Amino acid sequence: MASLADYPQIAAGKVRQLHAVDDQHLLLVASDRISAYDHVLPTPIPDKGRVLTAMSVFWFELLADVVPNHLVAWDDERIPDEVRGRALLVRRLEMLPVECVARGYLTGSGLADYRRTGTVCGIELPPGLGEADRLPEPIFTPATKAEIGAHDENVSFDAVAATVGGERAERLRELTLRIYSRAAEHAAGRGVLLADTKFEFGATPDGELVLADEVLTPDSSRFWPADGYQPGRVQPSFDKQYVRDWLTSPASGWDRASDTPPPALPDDVVAATRARYVEAYERLSGRSLADWPAPRG
Repeated sequence: MASLADYPQIAAGKVRQLHAVDDQHLLLVASDRISAYDHVLPTPIPDKGRVLTAMSVFWFELLADVVPNHLVAWDDERIPDEVRGRALLVRRLEMLPVECVARGYLTGSGLADYRRTGTVCGIELPPGLGEADRLPEPIFTPATKAEIGAHDENVSFDAVAATVGGERAERLRELTLRIYSRAAEHAAGRGVLLADTKFEFGATPDGELVLADEVLTPDSSRFWPADGYQPGRVQPSFDKQYVRDWLTSPASGWDRASDTPPPALPDDVVAATRARYVEAYERLSGRSLADWPAPRG
């Protein structure tokens, strides 16, 4: 059985590491780290890496008839015991330098752009929209990929076309909106609204676009309970919004505008955040996290 030390690390992000397995395969490892406001927090969330991995596998399987994906195996002898349950064996691809964002509701940076310009990524929207309003139809609002410590920047469709070519940009928009629509339909059947989400795509040597990285997890998506949905206010969510809210509350004592890093999370915030991640997986997949593999050794 291989160990993680057998595979050279070739990249690391806020939450994941990427290791080389061979010429065709990589190991994508999710940690229990959590980030907020462009900082990696000092306190991990137990089982978060397993939730992200199990959830991505669920969605890759569900969406396989919509778009090919990079998943080769989630339970394989090439996956080391120490990262079992939070690592995926995936295909090597040429990753595209675009965050492919789909929005069905107006919130976050999309709402900020709209309030400033009446548009999101150059797309004109009706006047009078507010926090958490449902959009007339889902929109493609791409962003640049930021380095660690930097913030993704919303860009126009024309900017994507200038980066990857017009035909490929059209295909990215089409795939992003198709995946979003399928996922939102599934989530709605589970009592969950998919407000927005972001995808990453890679290309095979023959140019086929492939869904990669993580997909439709609480780290990359905003999931809202449908039964409490009320436009005009920030929605409760199955993601790290609970952590963001604590960090910006008086209880944390942290000034977001300062140069100081965020403080450690208290035990109750850690437990509540873990519960939200686990509930998101179990509600959306209909599966139990207890049945998902855990690291060994």
